[in-house]
Amino acid sequence: MNPLAASPTTAERPQARPLLGMGLSDLEAWAREQGQPAFRGRQLHDWVYAKGARDLGAVTVLPRAWRDQLLAAALEGGGGLIGRLPLLHRSDAADGTVKLLLGTVDGLSIETVGIPSADRLTVCVSSQVGCPMACRFCATGKGGLQRSLAVHEIVDQVLSIREAMDRRPTHVVFMGMGEPLLNIEAVLAAIDCLCRDLGMAQRQITVSTVGVPNTLPTLAERSLERLGRAQFTLAVSLHAPDQGLREELIPTARAYPIDHLLDDCRRYVALTGRRVSFEYILLGGLNDSPRQAEALARLLRGFQSHVNLIAYNPIEEEDFQRPTPERVEAFRRLLQERHIAVSVRASRGLDQDAACGQLRRRLAAG
Repeated sequence: MNPLAASPTTAERPQARPLLGMGLSDLEAWAREQGQPAFRGRQLHDWVYAKGARDLGAVTVLPRAWRDQLLAAALEGGGGLIGRLPLLHRSDAADGTVKLLLGTVDGLSIETVGIPSADRLTVCVSSQVGCPMACRFCATGKGGLQRSLAVHEIVDQVLSIREAMDRRPTHVVFMGMGEPLLNIEAVLAAIDCLCRDLGMAQRQITVSTVGVPNTLPTLAERSLERLGRAQFTLAVSLHAPDQGLREELIPTARAYPIDHLLDDCRRYVALTGRRVSFEYILLGGLNDSPRQAEALARLLRGFQSHVNLIAYNPIEEEDFQRPTPERVEAFRRLLQERHIAVSVRASRGLDQDAACGQLRRRLAAG
């Protein structure tokens, strides 16, 4: 069965399609369908994307009679016409990281995170409510999957962080809740919207996957068809240098042997010309030994790739240990000595439910 065809459906939308996610030409056509001149669509585009309007009542440039008509139709359909999500909770870490919990029209909640530095603001976005992959080290997977997100629900996360932090996002990473390759059409449409309507470049966007059989070549092909070119970064979560340990950490890996995953990664590189990043969460005493660094270096030798090392952020449900800084540095140094491009991702927001899914689970339990 094709995993893309079998992916969970998105929520039932209100009768009126959300304006968020529509491009300029779509909004112009929509305005004409409503009996308005095309320039009304251009005005809406400016208010939705540049100004971040949350409801039509704020779009004061529209004729009052038309606004009232649209508002009435939106209320009758059961939701807001623009498609913005309400803020349920905000959590601020000492290092400036901001985590938001947003509500959906069907009563669910999703997490998004803003990670600031001196010269950039990275937004970590979710692609699903929950996740079916059940990775042992991930809080999101503990609750299973509820559904995939629609385009406007993905794009809204970027707008919400921009609004909350009063700063323009520079980078977006699909590393939040969910497996992006099980919602690939909405993810690609969201990337298109972020680039076309919010002015981002594909090279500022990363799509992270734990690996879904037979999807990476399809991702490459659909990206070329949908976006014209595939310039976003693909990040593949390995977390182990061998199949046995990987299956212990990622149960779904049983259906996707590591050598098959790497073969698909090579096909992706051949189709797109883009290198692959490999994510490797270091779990103290489990996958962070010099022997395992050697094995990882052998596995990736000759691969057009880059390795991101990530020190584990503890979650309550598992007793994995965070590695010491010395172990992290030794692992990095050994990879570098074996001519593997490698970096260590700085941990952020450790004092405020840093791991993906923790905030949502904590508030639901409370």
